[in-house]
Amino acid sequence: MTLFLSADVLLPLCIVLPIVALVLGALAGILIFRQVQNNKLGVAKQTANKMIEDAVNEVKEMRKAADREAKEELEKDRSKMERDIREKQSAVSRSEQRILQREETLDKKEQTIDRKAEELENQRNALAQKHAEADKLKAELANANNKILDEIQHIAQMTKDEAKNRLIDAIRDEAQHDAAKMVRDIDAEAKEEADKKAQKIVALAVQRCAVDHSAEITVSTVALPNDEMKGRIIGREGRNIRALETATGCDLIIDDTPEAVVLSCFDPVRREIARIALEKLISDGRIHPGRIEDLVEKAKREVDVKIKEAGENAMYETGVFGLNPDLVRVLGRLRFRTSYGQNVLRHSIEVSNLAGIMAAELGADVMLCKRGGLLHDIGKALDHELDGTHVSIGVDVAKKYKESKGVIHCIAAHHNDIEPETIEAIIVQCADAISGARPGARRESLDSYVKRLEKLEEIANSYEGVEKSYAVQAGREVRIIVKPDVIDDVKAMFMSKEIAKQIEQDMQYPGQIKVNVIRETRAVEYAK
Repeated sequence: MTLFLSADVLLPLCIVLPIVALVLGALAGILIFRQVQNNKLGVAKQTANKMIEDAVNEVKEMRKAADREAKEELEKDRSKMERDIREKQSAVSRSEQRILQREETLDKKEQTIDRKAEELENQRNALAQKHAEADKLKAELANANNKILDEIQHIAQMTKDEAKNRLIDAIRDEAQHDAAKMVRDIDAEAKEEADKKAQKIVALAVQRCAVDHSAEITVSTVALPNDEMKGRIIGREGRNIRALETATGCDLIIDDTPEAVVLSCFDPVRREIARIALEKLISDGRIHPGRIEDLVEKAKREVDVKIKEAGENAMYETGVFGLNPDLVRVLGRLRFRTSYGQNVLRHSIEVSNLAGIMAAELGADVMLCKRGGLLHDIGKALDHELDGTHVSIGVDVAKKYKESKGVIHCIAAHHNDIEPETIEAIIVQCADAISGARPGARRESLDSYVKRLEKLEEIANSYEGVEKSYAVQAGREVRIIVKPDVIDDVKAMFMSKEIAKQIEQDMQYPGQIKVNVIRETRAVEYAK
């Protein structure tokens, strides 16, 4: 049957039906979503349950593993503790054994000490008994000696004191003779060894150190181009020569000597300044008081430079450094100073090198010896300006420039003004003697040389028993011939020592002098 609906009915239906379909679709979708969610939830629950089961199983496995590891660690700790306990027990047992051994040793020592104490007591008792016996024997011996003395005095008609004095005199004479023989033997042996060592050291030192020497002079000669220059040097009414002498402090000697002018002055530095200034004036040709003063000032500066260079060269040559700059200048002044014809600066350098070489051979302070040797004659640089000996001036200069006590002592003792107290002072003294006494080092006047020889012979002839005496080897040895019937061998030895001491006290001389006492006995007979 066909239903025919009107438009009024169809329109609401068209609107309601989609809505109903939409609602039904939504409900179906919700139902489906819930079903899917339920399915997923079931799967998640299963998965969760499985994961929980797996986690539980894993935890059980981990617990079992942890239990096993804990048991293993516990077993290890137990083993370690047992091992430590055993080691401590063994150490305790060893300590107990050592203690027991020490106790046994102490017991043995105690027994030994007791035994020794007992023996010592027995020895003490025996010694006391022997002392008593000795006292008894001593008393008996004293009685016997008294009886013997009484008998001797009765027989010899001599008291005890007289016999004692006679015996003492005899023993004294015999002891002196024996002592003299012993001294002679020891002295001969010591001299032999000392001579060998000294010859070696001195030969080595002299071989390694040899310097030039110059003549001692108090004048300098300046050559002139011609004799007409003498008049120009003198000047009108002598004004030029007076100006030069006033500026330099030197005397100009103009005599008949052809083409030469002589400068005379005890101060070598002033003499050198005057020589340089005069040579400059001659070469310049303009000679008048104003020019003289200018050239003298230039000469002074030039000499100051030479002095400084000479002092520095001496330092470098000897290896002695650290000197005060002012002391270096004082040292450089020795370049123009001579003593007995020997240049004092070269002498000081030689003494420094000799002292250093000998100090190295003898194991002394090398640098102290070299420094003391270089400065030992420093006072000679100023002895024209200051009062006193060059030794005292040198000591004052060394103290002023803060030199060490060892260097000051070397300076003070190098001429025996004070007794040398150190091996370094003795070495410097010996080096000074070697440098001054070596052949060709110094010159002295004929008069002083002859007087020294006469004085040596006079001292030798003043002794009893001397037959003849001769000063030989330029005064470095005196040979004394004695009477053999008056002087025996022992007295000859003592005489040589006494003469040497008197020479040291009464004479001044460079180096050393050998005293040679000769005793000779001759027996002569003729065959006919």
